[in-house]
Amino acid sequence: MTEPFDIQEYMTNGVEGVVRDAVRATLKDPRESVYMARFAFASRAASRRRRILEDQGEHIPPFLIASITSKCNLHCAGCYSRCNHATVDKEPVRQLSSEEWDKIFEEADEIGVSFILLAGGEPMIRRDIIEAAGKRQNILFPIFTNGTFMDEEYMDLFDRCRNLVPIMSIEGEKKITDLRRGQGVYDKLIANMDELHRRGLIFGASVTVTTQNLKEVTSDEFLKKLSDRGCKAVVYVEFVPVTEGSGYLAPEEEEREYLQQELMRLRTTHPEMVYISFPGDEKSSGGCVAAGRGFFHINSHGGAEPCPFSPYSDTNVRDTSLRQAMNSRLFRELRDGGYLLEDHPGGCTLYERRADVERIMAESANGGN
Repeated sequence: MTEPFDIQEYMTNGVEGVVRDAVRATLKDPRESVYMARFAFASRAASRRRRILEDQGEHIPPFLIASITSKCNLHCAGCYSRCNHATVDKEPVRQLSSEEWDKIFEEADEIGVSFILLAGGEPMIRRDIIEAAGKRQNILFPIFTNGTFMDEEYMDLFDRCRNLVPIMSIEGEKKITDLRRGQGVYDKLIANMDELHRRGLIFGASVTVTTQNLKEVTSDEFLKKLSDRGCKAVVYVEFVPVTEGSGYLAPEEEEREYLQQELMRLRTTHPEMVYISFPGDEKSSGGCVAAGRGFFHINSHGGAEPCPFSPYSDTNVRDTSLRQAMNSRLFRELRDGGYLLEDHPGGCTLYERRADVERIMAESANGGN
């Protein structure tokens, strides 16, 4: 008889694996290594809090994605966030304040959330929120940034607050990066990396994987350039097509299998960096880990969403606690209804099943009828 899948154990093992790899990757950087060792202790304590609540029937995910602004200064080709109108040129009104985000960070720490991924828009536009995050030393805050706002003041902040880790978006070499993100962006990213490395600061890279750059961004040549500049983590995010005619860029089964095989190889041959893929192999995690199974998303206005690729919300953290938001009706329906566990053709379960999500939202709005 097959034992039931334990999502809490799976996520805890994943967190401990990432932390263990991060500690190993920073051994040559004394200040980073000291912080990572302290964080390893804090993450184990957070895991125990999550396990206690799990045994009481309440599941707490170890990850949270926080889009702290909707504003961005770039117009990257095929950006899912702009296509969903979640990212705009001007700062909208009624976005969460730094005080409201700090309250979210405080509650996340109390219930055992170990990682909060800061995203946007371009998160470094909101320096006030990032400064608040820096004070929450029990939580690691990877900051997914286009890198164009990084200045000396930010470098000093990262030096003081080692729990803030910039993860800069890069598409590969100069030609393909500037083609998608804009002229001069690649050179700015390289300059940032060199300065971070000079200061002995930890950072990572985020790569949107397409059929066009898959071989390049997993090549030893590209990754050696990152490693030589001090990069400690590479996050691979599969491209999700949200515009007509962009489907050919999305990795299919053959490309995803290639990526997974390369990640296995790289973790053995280049252990100086941590490698993470999203959504990755969902089969090994018992299905999609969005909607509170492994993480969920809070948008810049406070809406609790299953995932950045599934921008639907029936709960706002302005009106309720973080703990209650992660058990919203929408999240419960998605988890209990099996929508996260089924096989699907694309890289993102909920994007492929957006019609089902919209139907659940409509039923909820009509009182479940």
